[in-house]
Amino acid sequence: IHLKIMMTKKTTSASSAFLILFLCQMITALEVPLDRKYLNEDLLSQPPTITQQSPKDYIVDPRENIVIQCEAKGKPPPSFSWTRNGTHFDIDKDARVTVKPNSGTLVINIMNGGKAEAYEGVYQCTARNERGAAISNNIVIRSSRSPLWTKEKVEPKHVREGDPLVLHCSPPVGLPPPIIFWMDNSFQRLPQNERVSQGLNGDLYFSNVKPEDTREDYICYARFNHTQTIQQKQPISVKVFSMDSLNETISANLSDTDFYGAKPLTERRPTLLTPVGSTSNKVELRGNVLLLECIAEGLPTPVIRWIKEGGELPINRTFFENFKKTLKIIEVSEADSGKYKCVARNPLGSTHHTITVTVKAAPYWITAPRNLVLSPGEDGTLICRANGNPKPNISWLTNGVPIAIAPEDPSRKVDGDTIIFSDVQERSSAVYQCNASNEYGYLLANAFVNVLAEPPRILTPANKLYQVIANNPALLDCAFFGSPVPEIEWFKGVKGSILRGDLYVFHDNGTLEIPVAQKDSTGTYTCVARNKLGKVQNEVHLEVKDPTMIIKQPEYKIIQRGGQVSFECTIKHDPTLIPAITWVKDNGELPDDERFIIHKDSLAIMNVTDKDDGTYTCVANTTLDSVSASAVLTVVAATPTPAIIYDRPNPPFDLELTDQLERSIQLSWIPGYDNKSPITNFVIEYEDGMHEPGVWHYQTEVLGTQTTVQLKLSPYVNYSFRVIAVNEIGRSQPSEASEQYLTKAAKPDENPSGVQGIGSEPDNLVIIWEPLKGFQSNGPGLQYKVSWRQKDVGDEWTSVIVANVSKYIVSGTPTFVPYEIKVQALNDLGYAPEPAEVIGHSGEDLPMVAPGNVQVHIVNSTLAKVHWDPVPLKTVRGHLQGYRIYYWKVQSLSKRRRRHVEKKILTFSGNKTHGMLPGLEPYSSYKLNVRVVNGKGEGPASSDKLFKTPEGVPSSPSFLKITNPTLDSLTLEWGLPTHPNGVLIAYTLKFQPINSTHELGPLVEIRIPANETSLILSNLNYSTRYKFYFYAQTSVGAGSQITEEAVTIMDEAGILPPAVGAGKAMASRQVDIATQGWFIGLMCAVALLILILLIVCFIRRNKGGKYPVKEKEDAHADPEIQPMKEDDGTFGEYSDAEDHKPLKKGSRTPSDRTVKKEDSDDSLVDYGEGVNGQFNEDGSFIGQYSGKKEKEPAEGNESSEAPSPVNAMNSFV
Repeated sequence: IHLKIMMTKKTTSASSAFLILFLCQMITALEVPLDRKYLNEDLLSQPPTITQQSPKDYIVDPRENIVIQCEAKGKPPPSFSWTRNGTHFDIDKDARVTVKPNSGTLVINIMNGGKAEAYEGVYQCTARNERGAAISNNIVIRSSRSPLWTKEKVEPKHVREGDPLVLHCSPPVGLPPPIIFWMDNSFQRLPQNERVSQGLNGDLYFSNVKPEDTREDYICYARFNHTQTIQQKQPISVKVFSMDSLNETISANLSDTDFYGAKPLTERRPTLLTPVGSTSNKVELRGNVLLLECIAEGLPTPVIRWIKEGGELPINRTFFENFKKTLKIIEVSEADSGKYKCVARNPLGSTHHTITVTVKAAPYWITAPRNLVLSPGEDGTLICRANGNPKPNISWLTNGVPIAIAPEDPSRKVDGDTIIFSDVQERSSAVYQCNASNEYGYLLANAFVNVLAEPPRILTPANKLYQVIANNPALLDCAFFGSPVPEIEWFKGVKGSILRGDLYVFHDNGTLEIPVAQKDSTGTYTCVARNKLGKVQNEVHLEVKDPTMIIKQPEYKIIQRGGQVSFECTIKHDPTLIPAITWVKDNGELPDDERFIIHKDSLAIMNVTDKDDGTYTCVANTTLDSVSASAVLTVVAATPTPAIIYDRPNPPFDLELTDQLERSIQLSWIPGYDNKSPITNFVIEYEDGMHEPGVWHYQTEVLGTQTTVQLKLSPYVNYSFRVIAVNEIGRSQPSEASEQYLTKAAKPDENPSGVQGIGSEPDNLVIIWEPLKGFQSNGPGLQYKVSWRQKDVGDEWTSVIVANVSKYIVSGTPTFVPYEIKVQALNDLGYAPEPAEVIGHSGEDLPMVAPGNVQVHIVNSTLAKVHWDPVPLKTVRGHLQGYRIYYWKVQSLSKRRRRHVEKKILTFSGNKTHGMLPGLEPYSSYKLNVRVVNGKGEGPASSDKLFKTPEGVPSSPSFLKITNPTLDSLTLEWGLPTHPNGVLIAYTLKFQPINSTHELGPLVEIRIPANETSLILSNLNYSTRYKFYFYAQTSVGAGSQITEEAVTIMDEAGILPPAVGAGKAMASRQVDIATQGWFIGLMCAVALLILILLIVCFIRRNKGGKYPVKEKEDAHADPEIQPMKEDDGTFGEYSDAEDHKPLKKGSRTPSDRTVKKEDSDDSLVDYGEGVNGQFNEDGSFIGQYSGKKEKEPAEGNESSEAPSPVNAMNSFV
């Protein structure tokens, strides 16, 4: 549901609009830029404000015109003037210098014979009108330089295997300095690793050389980005000699200089190639990137490690580059000052170097001065506070003139970094400049003081109409202006009472918010703005509409193929709104088919097919809201009916090629038998016998009435054709292939598709494309011309020609800059048409800056909203994918102990600046940080932000036990809630009796102090079941409850003797018999009796001759003599081990009186007459232990005696 605002009047006076724009600095709700279309109106005056200017250090391209920007706004429009090197710059005297119309921007024309060097210097712009003058920064103009490499003779390098080597680059000094990289004569980057790497000065360092380092094309390149030129040093030849392969002649020649000597290849401990010595110093400015480097030689290759003495390397800002030879710390601060040590180590030893880093700081703002709009007689202050190292000096100017020599103003008093204004008058209007400077730089800020006396004005159009759906927020505008700032009040109706209370929210910009608008909110609202110069009011109107609802939704349907179906959709809406009902299928438009018929409240589909299967959604839209409902249609096969059996057609035959041309040919054929189902179409396929023999491709298809077709052909393809017939049953087998036809070669007709430019590393551009297939080559010698140039810098195209590849890597590119790319196909006969250009980007690098101003707003006890400022796009250094929030619980405020919790991560795509954190635990401390994410990975984290969630309702108590039942009492014990979610203030116990028909009795409630963990309930009814409800409470409310049931016991029943007459019956007491002494004794007696009976039974069977056991005794030796085993088939009764076997813990005889085989290996059935054999004499009781199942006894005691305690216990289950 959306809120929409309708206006009865759409015109806004230029005067009102300008006032909104003009006072955006004073009224935070009206933050919009000044619009030039209002500047010509004779309205309020405004001192100048510089809106755009060139950077302080401005390096220009000597091949292009110099444009020095200076834009300003003000009323009346300001005039502009310039100084150069501290003196007035007379623009009219230099024909090459012009000023853009209605602007202060200078354009210096050097395209026609001019020299950029002649215009180097320090420029400053002044924008002035009757209210004051604003000045720009000092803009230093310097022309970029890319000098040629000094000609030199490069001697070849002869090195012994294992020795160190340094190849010096020594590039020409340019402005700005060039980017250095080493490549071979094929423009491929030279591989680098821990052994071979490039230093920050551009030199190539070898910790030790190997024979494979021998080559003649070590070339150092210098890329001057500003002029987009690349220069190269003369190739350096390196020859590595292995001592094992030196012959005597070479050894003799080399011994003359003793360059190699005759020493064998030996290992050595590390020494540093750079920096030299054991200590050095480094000064870096705050906010910059600190780069420290250590490169060592040795054999084996040393490994570099970095430490900070007396501290830790900063987390999230420290990176190791160049195989850990370079330590990189971004956004350095004064806290990063200290001593950094690099240690180079290999198995033979180590060496180290200590770099003392001092972080200084150019001035940076603590509080920059802000514009002041005052009315006559008011007071105000301008504050200018900056910091730096060393501490900057603060100086003030007014209208571009040092304040010490500026005209005096009695209302102004300067106090260091503050200017205090008292009782200002209109003549006090001026522009003030604050300059904060130290030896490392300066800051300059303009802030105007504008003295105005204006009565209130309401800028929102009168009688503006707002419409909103019920139960949604309504926002009623009252944009205003005045000096002094007016006070705003709202009334309902024209003469109603002032609006106050929780039903409304009053915003600083004058807007009235009704958070939940109801039907009775409809009406006229009056906004009144007043200051000491007057009062003004405005009326707006609010209409609250009923929401649109679907009262009859479409239903799920199953329909047979060929049938018809209808979906209904009936809506209810506000009578003043006009609804529009549309239908969509699978979130897309309905098929353009006359079978779909849309009525007012329904959708009908005639002659349903399989393609109609899907989800159909009814969408009802009004001008204010939208609702929808969906239903699924499933199409099933129709009931089959007897029909003639059809079959696929026979394949075509007798294929013939005629009218053979370079780009076309005619194919004809004779159809095969259609098998009682007419042929609907023919499919023609082709084979390229030259490039893809055996692979058939779709060419075209024609109607079943055709037997000839004109086919378009590609050059340089050896064609064969075949034809397939199709009817309603299916496709025929393919025909026999036609004769082959080879077309002539030609230039390519098309270029590769899928051209992309992406970077795999921060300093390269990988150009990829989909290569042409063989038949697309149109001729022999297929190649690709790959061209690229940086976008919007006016470079010439750089091109290479490659073959048999689908990618090309451009090295030495700046990080993440756009490139124009094109890939053109060519063969031995020429080039394809000019390809289209695509835009790609060089490689991404990790973002440099963490999001700032991270704020957390607590929504409720489990939800928080996080806000942050977006990072500047130029620091993302890649495609912005979003922001990622890491958050974790520090501790529970109720448990007061910390515990390790895994960090949770939420990612918000795009350039969002806020996100919700769900699933938080109430009454807990959390920390979070925010990082920006690009295609390369995450940037540095923001500072950890600590926040606390408020109390919530607790979880249920961890347990509730009811023990010690008596005649009229129960004991309750409970555990603390697993998650208190706050400070517990009490427990609540509710209970009620349950009668024999499971009806609930009256509910009793008891409040229990939070420090209690048990309770004895007294005065309960005898032999009564109770249901208990128990929960904990915090100040927020009650938590989840835990329930339990328990029963009070009955009194012990006395058994009356038969001779005594009937008297008062006593209810038996219900107890836990498993813990009663008499029950334990009874169970022991029963077990002893069973054991005696078993022993007697086994003895009688062994002694008697009437039992089949005699046969088993005859088959075995005397059991008195043989040793008894548990699994040898003999009687366990005679085994000593058997006599001492312990009973299984907790074992019981099964309810069906059966004994498992593993419980007794001496099954007595083995000695009976079959499975169900019976004993004729005293063994009648043995049936209880045989495999035969006896009749189940009645539940409880079989006798008619009074119920036993066991039965009493079972009655509770």
